[in-house]
Amino acid sequence: MNQTFDFDSVSITRRIIDALRLDPVLLSLLLILALFGSMVLYSASGSDAAAVIRQGIRIAVALLLLVAAANVPLRMLRKISVWLYLGGVALLVAVMFFGEVGKGAQRWLDLGFIRFQPSEMLKLAVPMIVATYLADRVLPVGLKELIVSSILVMIPVVLIARQPDLGTAILVGSAGFFVLFLAGVRWRIIISLGVLFSALAPLLWKFALHDYQRNRILTLLDPESDPLGSGYHIIQSKIAIGSGGVYGKGWLNGTQSQLDFIPERSTDFIFSVFGEEFGFFGSVVLILIYMAIIFRGLYIAAHSTENFGRLLAGALSLTFFVYLFVNTGMVAGMLPVVGVPLPLISYGGTSMVTLMVGFGLIMSIRSARRFRV
Repeated sequence: MNQTFDFDSVSITRRIIDALRLDPVLLSLLLILALFGSMVLYSASGSDAAAVIRQGIRIAVALLLLVAAANVPLRMLRKISVWLYLGGVALLVAVMFFGEVGKGAQRWLDLGFIRFQPSEMLKLAVPMIVATYLADRVLPVGLKELIVSSILVMIPVVLIARQPDLGTAILVGSAGFFVLFLAGVRWRIIISLGVLFSALAPLLWKFALHDYQRNRILTLLDPESDPLGSGYHIIQSKIAIGSGGVYGKGWLNGTQSQLDFIPERSTDFIFSVFGEEFGFFGSVVLILIYMAIIFRGLYIAAHSTENFGRLLAGALSLTFFVYLFVNTGMVAGMLPVVGVPLPLISYGGTSMVTLMVGFGLIMSIRSARRFRV
């Protein structure tokens, strides 16, 4: 009787997931990651149950939006990509004139009933518009397609970098680049761009970067030069991760986090808390979950029958990798400190919603070609 009941429950659950056009493998991995995030947030926030409840509400809202995105047909995604991109760029321009200033940056729009960060829209709009533009063209891309796509990417990247928000600019630029990369940009072009960027690096250092951004790069090279100032974040983060050892100090038992030594421990530096409490072994398990999500997204991209779906799903999956790479590299002292959260783990709602909607789009691409694994 119990076995029959269990079988029926699994069957009903599978039918519900199929009816909602969701991918059970990807959905399960995302829920596991969100559960990890809730556990770590409870510790990082000083056992603040209210913070965990607020994050849980954000996760629930994000999951609802994921389901909604998963049920948008690909042809509709291609149609709305133009309007989403143009609307996002218009809002970025509005931020320049009417945006709220906080912590030295002008990134938010307050409409009275809602306060949001328009740059988050471009994390989805940029790969969507570039994938839409390239979908019906002969691949690999030619010079004309490369120039047009680069312009589509650079317009929002420059506007976001001016706010300044280097972390989001990197993510938006990466999303657009990955679409071009998957569309078959030749390696000699990629290498040439790399050489050009290296040649322009001194000019970018002097004229494009703000003083605090240059200071962060210098601090990365020698954090001990200012241990109580700009180097404090990196030093404390490395101490926390290193003190976790192989198996960690245990949940809620991290000294660096519980004694308030780690700045921004519930947001950008939450991986430091995780590393201290769960150690090397726990960190490897967490990264393996992330990699499973990325590979599942790439698997869905590889099995898409349309260029648009293949380019978009691949770009969104690889951008998720950039989130992981930049955040973990930052807290481990291997990359400069930028405002990139640990995806689905860090406290906050805007990034959570953007990521979940992105995975909803990937599930929509999957449902366009039904496959069982």
